[in-house]
Amino acid sequence: MQRPQDQRSRSTKPTTIHGFAQSGDLLGFQRLLRSNPSLLNERNPVMAHTPLHVSSGHNRAEIVKFILDWQGPDKAELEANNMYGETPLHMAAKNGCNEAAKMLLAHGASIEAKANNGMTPLHLAVWHSLLAEECSTVSTLLEYNADCSAKDNEGMTPLNHLLEGPGNEKLRQLLHWHLEEQRKRRAIEACSETKAKMDELENEISNIVGLHALKTQLRKWAKGMLLDERRRALGLKVGTRRPPHMAFLGNPGTGKTMVARILGRLLYMVGILPTDRVTEVQRTDLVGEFVGHTGPKTRRKIKEAEGGILFVDEAYRLIPMQKSDDKDYGLEALEEIMSVMDSGKVVVIFAGYNEPMKRVIGSNEGFCRRVTKFFYFDDFSSEELAKILHIKMNDVVEDSLLYGFKLHPFCSIEAVAALIERVTTEKQRKEMNGGLVDTVLVNARENLDLRLNFDCLDTAELLTITLEDLEAGLQLLSQ
Repeated sequence: MQRPQDQRSRSTKPTTIHGFAQSGDLLGFQRLLRSNPSLLNERNPVMAHTPLHVSSGHNRAEIVKFILDWQGPDKAELEANNMYGETPLHMAAKNGCNEAAKMLLAHGASIEAKANNGMTPLHLAVWHSLLAEECSTVSTLLEYNADCSAKDNEGMTPLNHLLEGPGNEKLRQLLHWHLEEQRKRRAIEACSETKAKMDELENEISNIVGLHALKTQLRKWAKGMLLDERRRALGLKVGTRRPPHMAFLGNPGTGKTMVARILGRLLYMVGILPTDRVTEVQRTDLVGEFVGHTGPKTRRKIKEAEGGILFVDEAYRLIPMQKSDDKDYGLEALEEIMSVMDSGKVVVIFAGYNEPMKRVIGSNEGFCRRVTKFFYFDDFSSEELAKILHIKMNDVVEDSLLYGFKLHPFCSIEAVAALIERVTTEKQRKEMNGGLVDTVLVNARENLDLRLNFDCLDTAELLTITLEDLEAGLQLLSQ
């Protein structure tokens, strides 16, 4: 006759996949899983644990290894969540199951996975270490660079959960040391990223001819914003910068639109704006033809520009030349724009001629309070126009009429500048500025076609624009 305790022992022997995972009965686990592979990621009815949750939480290393190495049609779900949103690594961490944690991490388990309460495995490992007074699992997670500054839903980091007391000093020192090391690494990474971003900015700025004051300001903004990135990487708290609204003043063709696009990329690159979008508008895009039409029309354009830059070209056209013109709705459009400039949702750039823009500046008492940066775009000199011509020829896009063409070696910047100075008038240069270059290059290519013979077989000659072609292109402007 069997003793009662033998009967109890036999009745508690595991029979389910989760029972084998908990008890550590490897042979029983293998036999059951091989007979029914669909049990690999089976959830138990109460906690929604998988066998990997259970074996990891009980440090059944042999079973954890068997599950992770399983070669069946399905693979173990490393990031499966139980009812609390915990992964198998959470289970290993909160129970101090160091061997299981090592295996899970070696197989690529997410070390920063968050449970429903926002806790990472490191949070839970710290809690276990406080109770068990040993920190091997914490050490393992830190070896895999678990984030010491990760916050749970209450804003608490793993360090914040440590109570004051002599028994916690070793754990406190361990976490502090790793926190400082992580800050140093982030600062080094941020420094490398900062240098790369500054190099990218300098590359963009190199395509701007003249405008030295503006380029200096762009560098100041970029460097300040990128240094803030580095400060935050070191764990320092600094205020968030807001880019200012601006006015670009100058004649047509002086590069105002191009600079706005570069500025959009810069502000996006350093994380100040969520997009690099520059929405270019003029009076016709904003002003309606009848009462009640202008407001909604302007608001649609503002909404389209949110997160980026609203570039209002020829902004002076919003203000009637005669103050008695009551039927002009341009002022309404301007007031709509001014009303959103304090929201931080969009950066506004007003652009136009120097003199007419005074009407805009004087039309609204809040204009100079909101628009704090004024940049003057001077007319280009002959030498600067020659530099722009070279930049355009060195950066021709594939769908351009000039794609594949090049300048003759005799077309140096000095030679082209002297040609522009000789053939064009100061009035022409001021009226056209950079627009002169596009027209001249198109004219020059047409002149090249005109002077070539159909039987020309010299491939270089077929694609080379000469000083003669440029001169012909310039002379057409005068005609």
